[in-house]
Amino acid sequence: MPEKYHISITPTPPRFTPIGKVSAIERDGCLGCAKCAKKSCVYDVYRNRSFDSKQLLDTMDSLCKNCFRCVQECKGRLISRSINPEYKRLGDSYWKPDIIATTWYQAETGKIPVSGAGYLGPFTGHGFDSMWTDMSEIVRPTRDGIHGREYISTSVDLGRKLVNLEFDKEGRLVSNLPPIINIPMPIIFNVLPFGKVSKNMRLSMAKSAAKLDIPMLIEAEEYFDELASYNKIMMPQFSIKTFETHKELLEKGGIRLAEFIYEENIMEYVAQAKKINPELIVSVRLRLDKKADDITQRLINDGVEIIHLYADYQGNEHDAAQPRFIKDMVRDIHRQLVAKAIRDEVAIIASGGIGLAEHLAKVILCGADAAAIDLTLLIALECRVCKRCTKGLSCPVEMEKIDIKWARRRIINLMGAWHSQLIEVMGAMGIREARRLRGEIGRAMFLEDLERDFMNAIMCK
Repeated sequence: MPEKYHISITPTPPRFTPIGKVSAIERDGCLGCAKCAKKSCVYDVYRNRSFDSKQLLDTMDSLCKNCFRCVQECKGRLISRSINPEYKRLGDSYWKPDIIATTWYQAETGKIPVSGAGYLGPFTGHGFDSMWTDMSEIVRPTRDGIHGREYISTSVDLGRKLVNLEFDKEGRLVSNLPPIINIPMPIIFNVLPFGKVSKNMRLSMAKSAAKLDIPMLIEAEEYFDELASYNKIMMPQFSIKTFETHKELLEKGGIRLAEFIYEENIMEYVAQAKKINPELIVSVRLRLDKKADDITQRLINDGVEIIHLYADYQGNEHDAAQPRFIKDMVRDIHRQLVAKAIRDEVAIIASGGIGLAEHLAKVILCGADAAAIDLTLLIALECRVCKRCTKGLSCPVEMEKIDIKWARRRIINLMGAWHSQLIEVMGAMGIREARRLRGEIGRAMFLEDLERDFMNAIMCK
């Protein structure tokens, strides 16, 4: 049995007071009780609260665990709680406040978020919320990979695989095996969709990726000498234009992966890259739009090793009046490749709209081998998805001033929490390898399928 992959976490407090979901409201009229309800707080929130003059926030909102004990015990009914309007303004229509707050918690603690009150929200919605995983195996007491009673592997392979192996008469392998890289977790760090990406931020991402032993994409023109120590996990990204001016990057020691942005004649440049570095594994970055299905099949026939299918940062199809969501597009492409018996010839990476650990498991169930995450990394570093940076305005959390050591810990904590959740999901589904999770839609339920079956049952009656 291979050594078990483990991510060590380090609790790392935020630099800025997080925006709490619930605000405290206190009315006048204290009865002067001998024992104030505030003193009964088991979390000492009232004792530890302070005022953040920089953000004009009462820190109690972020410290409060919403147990409502003070609300219940106040004799004068002077204390109440309400949804914080600042919290509701976080993010956008897809990257909602709950996703941001969950990511902040995981980046700080490295733990799986748990709600003692249970889930009280809607049970379906847009995108990944219209898909559920089959957790029927959770009843098995031995199915517990986190605590070590059963080994569950999260590693996957990146690269092209041969459909058949050829041997000579003496039984010696004569097939030329293409290079393959094994990564211990089905995640790579994507290029960031927006933000003031400082040198410190790129270094912190590189140090985190190196510690986790997972690849990190970086635009070739943004590469700098301090990253040379992390070439093993560096994955320079080229366009045709930047390849001509930065192809010497492929000659640097340790570079094993590279990515090219798709254009019609991209295979000519992939061939040039292979001549420079014969052991290089190349990914082609392809937009998820109405042409993606046909182009994917053509790229596989041309010998591409990895295809990176990317939606927009909210997980939607590019250039469509009624865009499909990433899970549906990846699922359709996976099915077509399986039908043509060419799916196993290529590794597929999916990106766009992957904001929670459950999204990672779901996009792999839909047919991806791994996922590339981007905006989630910024949120781990306290980004509030306000997009002020896209308008040339200052960042409210001074993202450009982050400390490398602090940022590295936050990213590793987030990945530690995601790794634990992936193991829990796989264990509950009865799957012991992430490779087997790929395309296993028999272990998933889709709202559209359930609605169709339900309506058919009614019509039959």
